[in-house]
Amino acid sequence: MDKLSWFILFTGIAVMLQAGILAAMYFTMRKSSERMAALATEVKTKVLPTVDQVQTVLTDIRPKIQTIADNLQESTTVVRTQVQRMDAAVSDVVDRARLQVIRADELMTRTLDRVEQTSDMVHKTVVSPVRQLSGLMQGITVGLEFLFGGRGRKNGDRREERRPVPQDEMFI
Repeated sequence: MDKLSWFILFTGIAVMLQAGILAAMYFTMRKSSERMAALATEVKTKVLPTVDQVQTVLTDIRPKIQTIADNLQESTTVVRTQVQRMDAAVSDVVDRARLQVIRADELMTRTLDRVEQTSDMVHKTVVSPVRQLSGLMQGITVGLEFLFGGRGRKNGDRREERRPVPQDEMFI
């Protein structure tokens, strides 16, 4: 056998091997294609209706969710406005209370100062002259008792001592 025959033999074997591989690939692709078709049918029958239902539900719910979001935004705006008003009102009340406390403190300070001034004035105008007058009256009383009372009231050699009058104790 010459070289040409060997070459033709090997070429024939190679072609036959390629034909076998192509046949095997054909049958494998056919099986895969059947599986894919079955899977596609299953997806169409089971998943697509569910997706359609989900889309329908989302379409129905979307306006409701939008309404809820709008209401929530509006409520947040109203609450924020009310909180700002409350903050302003509380700040105003605190400022007014602080002002009233300051006024009450000034009033009490002025009142206590006036009470002290009045007490000093009463002491100077009433108590001091009354003490002086009381001292003068005591002096006159003792002098008169000595002049008029001392001669007729002797018990032996001893004189009766003068007892203090309750009003005298008050001014001592």
